[in-house]
Amino acid sequence: MPPDPRSAHAGTLHEGRTGTAPLIVTLLLDDAAQQRFDRLRAAHFPAERNHLQAHVTLFHALPGEQLGPVRDELRAAADRPAFDVTVTGVRFLGRGVALDLESGELTGLRAGLAGAFDPWLTRQDRQWSRPHVTVQNKVAPDVARALHAQLSAAFRPETVTARGLGLWHYRGGPWEPADRFPFR
Repeated sequence: MPPDPRSAHAGTLHEGRTGTAPLIVTLLLDDAAQQRFDRLRAAHFPAERNHLQAHVTLFHALPGEQLGPVRDELRAAADRPAFDVTVTGVRFLGRGVALDLESGELTGLRAGLAGAFDPWLTRQDRQWSRPHVTVQNKVAPDVARALHAQLSAAFRPETVTARGLGLWHYRGGPWEPADRFPFR
């Protein structure tokens, strides 16, 4: 399942854009992987800050004014078979922990979309390099180090399935579903 449309924490996403809600693009994963990542996030993300399900963000803030063209690009990009993504490791984020993902197909898909969205990309979206699922964030570094050590000790690479793309409106807090684009 994708992130649920409960609130997220407001942040600087707009880079001076108009009042139209920015768009977020996520990778949708198979149900078993989604449930497993959600359980990890529920167990380790600070409860008062955990307002979303686990997710893989591909784009953080596309302009809401471009909803039609963004939908068209995502629809075209989703006209492909589902593909495998490997969970390759546990990453220490300083104040949190993430699971790193790797897939040549994902990298290519994201690069193609970035080319189509180039005029609209924020600095954050231009710097995207490693897909991941954040399971803990905004905790004290020693708490993050302890979880990193715990998850690293038990880590085994696994393969999950990418099953589509999700599109969301970011409204200064809540993520509102805009559309889903399942892979063939």
